[in-house]
Amino acid sequence: MQDNKMPKVQVRHLTKKFGDLLVLNDISFDVHAGEFLCIVGPTGCGKTTFLNSLTKLYEPTAGEILLDGQPVDLKKQSIAYIFQEYSTMPWLTVEENVGFGLDIKGVPKEKARVLVDEYLEIVGLTKYRKYYPDQLSASMLQRVVIARAFATQPDLLLMDEPYGQLDIQLRYRLEDELISLWQRTGTTVIFITHNIEEAVYLGERILVLTNKPTSIKQAIDNSLPRPRNIASPDFVKLRNEVTDLIKWW
Repeated sequence: MQDNKMPKVQVRHLTKKFGDLLVLNDISFDVHAGEFLCIVGPTGCGKTTFLNSLTKLYEPTAGEILLDGQPVDLKKQSIAYIFQEYSTMPWLTVEENVGFGLDIKGVPKEKARVLVDEYLEIVGLTKYRKYYPDQLSASMLQRVVIARAFATQPDLLLMDEPYGQLDIQLRYRLEDELISLWQRTGTTVIFITHNIEEAVYLGERILVLTNKPTSIKQAIDNSLPRPRNIASPDFVKLRNEVTDLIKWW
């Protein structure tokens, strides 16, 4: 039986080199089950390299990453990954896109149908289930991707600047929907962003990275109440604190 006190994710002395270039330098931290962790840092500091190491797209040069106390193994563990680019399959309908990960996992068809129906309803796309991606707006496309990720009920959800291409109004709306989904499901989320306000708005904890060779400059607990008000003095104070950490790396 898994120890309830065991961190969901344990990163220990993670180091990644590309030839002589040291990108990730001896990074260690934990992520607890159900936590929403945001990671911010200067542009080009290696945030995406870190996520790619978590999914074993890149093999670490040194160190280890444990998920539920075991080395990350995508054949045994379920990790969902949401990219900045829309990753819908254009030849599949909305409902087929949402169910794609369930098909890959071999989920029985009846259970998969129930999950697809549930998450289409949650993200407000039920009446668009027979549409194809080229018939959808940018925000609807990202909703499809988010529904597909959550429908697989992953052990860990990784998000790499998923709202970077959206305008501010759409970003706020999707951020609120993401928080609602996270609260309903208890999914463990690691969210990469270069947007400091977004990190403060979303995260329960914020890891601030240094420039390359990248290490953790500071971990900041974020206990601001939800829903968060970006104009409140406490929000502005925390945003400025994170900004100063990045400015003076």
